[in-house]
Amino acid sequence: MALFLVSCGGGGSAGTNVSVSVTPATANVAVGESQQFSATVTGTTNTAVTWSVTGGAPDGTISPAGLYQAPAVVPTPAQVTVRAALQADPTKAGTATVTIVPASSHVQVSVSPASPTVALFGTQQFTATVTGTSNSAVTWEVNGTAGGGKQFGFISSSGLYLAPGGVPTKSDGQGGSTTTTLTITAVSAASSTATGSATVTLLPANQGAQNLPIALGASGGNANDSFTSGQTITCCGGTLGSLVTRGGTQFILSNNHVLARSDIGAIGDPISSPGLIDNNCRSATPVANLTQFYSLESGAPPKIDAAIAQVVVGDVDPSGKILYLGSTTDSNGVPVAGAPHAGSGVTATIGEPVAKSGRSTGLTCSTVFSVYTGTSVQYQKGCGTGATFDVSYTNQVDVAGGSFSAEGDSGSLIVDQNTADPVALLFAGSDTDTVGNPVADVLNFFKSGSNSVTFVGGGPHVVVGCTLPAAPQSGTLTAASVPSEALQEAISARDAHYAELLAHFQVQAVGIGPSYDAPGEPAVLLFVAPGTPQGVLPAIVDGVRTRIVEGPLFAKSGAVSAEESAELEKSAAPPQLVYHVAPEEMARAHAVQAAHLEEWMSKRGVQGFGIGSSADGPGQTALVIFLIRGEAHEPIPPVIDGVRTRVREGRRFRAGVARREPRVSACHAGPSPRAAGAKAGE
Repeated sequence: MALFLVSCGGGGSAGTNVSVSVTPATANVAVGESQQFSATVTGTTNTAVTWSVTGGAPDGTISPAGLYQAPAVVPTPAQVTVRAALQADPTKAGTATVTIVPASSHVQVSVSPASPTVALFGTQQFTATVTGTSNSAVTWEVNGTAGGGKQFGFISSSGLYLAPGGVPTKSDGQGGSTTTTLTITAVSAASSTATGSATVTLLPANQGAQNLPIALGASGGNANDSFTSGQTITCCGGTLGSLVTRGGTQFILSNNHVLARSDIGAIGDPISSPGLIDNNCRSATPVANLTQFYSLESGAPPKIDAAIAQVVVGDVDPSGKILYLGSTTDSNGVPVAGAPHAGSGVTATIGEPVAKSGRSTGLTCSTVFSVYTGTSVQYQKGCGTGATFDVSYTNQVDVAGGSFSAEGDSGSLIVDQNTADPVALLFAGSDTDTVGNPVADVLNFFKSGSNSVTFVGGGPHVVVGCTLPAAPQSGTLTAASVPSEALQEAISARDAHYAELLAHFQVQAVGIGPSYDAPGEPAVLLFVAPGTPQGVLPAIVDGVRTRIVEGPLFAKSGAVSAEESAELEKSAAPPQLVYHVAPEEMARAHAVQAAHLEEWMSKRGVQGFGIGSSADGPGQTALVIFLIRGEAHEPIPPVIDGVRTRVREGRRFRAGVARREPRVSACHAGPSPRAAGAKAGE
């Protein structure tokens, strides 16, 4: 009977030839991560095992099925032993050595594709590969923002990227803005320090060659705008902005420095698209011929930077369509080309939502920051080779945000977002602003006798691209830090006058904080109910600016500290970059601005003097003083003749160039009579 029981093998002890092995035999497991182990038993049919883990403290846990869970921290020592013991005979066992490692040194993430080019408003699927962990989940970021946003585009949880309508920009180090790439990042869910990334180049349709007849907003310019030196040829590019008509003849409208090479072009010069810069410095299709331009150096006021070129019949869409400027989208959700509202355009107003479609950044959307702006702009003759000179302008339109345009967008037509009415002709800018000539000044210059000049187009319509989730909007408003000694000035002013300030029945509390009209300066904060008449409150107290904070009944009253002021502001609406101002406010400010324009434009470090809205006094106008960053300037008074001032600091306004310098062997030494090229900038 005993022999029979043993030979059946049922729950008896194992023989001497039984062995147990564990796979994998060694493993690196990140803290908090898991690793599946398996046991192989030979020499018996009873393969059940018992799992255990021993070693450093803490050593983690292991399930009956062999799933090991590492501890949340690296144990001491860092190695532990995973053991699988035969249940029928625990002396028969196999082991594996596990090293617990920090998550960052173990988990790796890669993203594919690594460096794609994506069309504006287009999509791109990204894939993340995670190694070193069984957790393959990732979260996606665009330029450091989870899920992305309007400025740089959106990305879904599955890695599907939706590009924005405009190309991101950065400072070019010389005063202007230039286009740049963006970064898609996958962050491991197992370890936030484990990431992989891809570099994305956004490509606007404005730069590519089009089938004839072309839509405008496209790359192009004077075919002679190139320069050869030694073994290199420099070629430049700008934007063919819009279509105008005079006496039944159609013309392309753009800048002098795009079509006429900053006064050195010749009537009849071929104008081509795409520009040399976007065609490897080789000839492209001539679509027009230079007809007339305003002389930048000798032209009579009002100064403009504009030129027109008569179209080659059949080469330009006669309806005046501009890329991305339509009221509808195609089947892929990309805005179609659309014509502006036909006619003479409109006068820009502070806070007006505007858009433009240009060669370098595509479709961008922002708001008018200031009007009646006097400014000085720097030019260079030829394609980055000739002498530089300055032109002083008055009555210009300033659009907020350096990302609204970049080098190569010069010549773009700026239109109202809601009606597509032309507002201004883009010609210059800095890393913070874009400047345009009012369209009325431009059209008046080109009229001939009884023949007026008007924009070719259709009816009013919304620029749909500015309403889409991926449409970038330029301009932000953030508070700059205030030095402690300056903040003390505001504290002293508050302490000396809080009783009389609280005597205004609208004022609930008096505090201190940063000014938004003068970044880096302090302000005495007046906490008031919404709709409080602004004129009854002072703009300055003992030489310190005041800032009005509107909100419901605030939690504290009386004199409050900087910390308490910051807490009270959380219940108020956030400050806006631009506010609406009433016509009577504009008239008051315009009289003051006109009286002081020449004085302020002659001051050191000042490059512009216009009228905008105050950020410290919502609903009030402000005299906007554009300072050149890094240059010394005299102190800016908080008010001038009773009107608040607002400081806008940026790089030097200039009409720069979008430039390329390939070797001569890679392109023609000079353009042919039907070649393309252009100089441009913002």
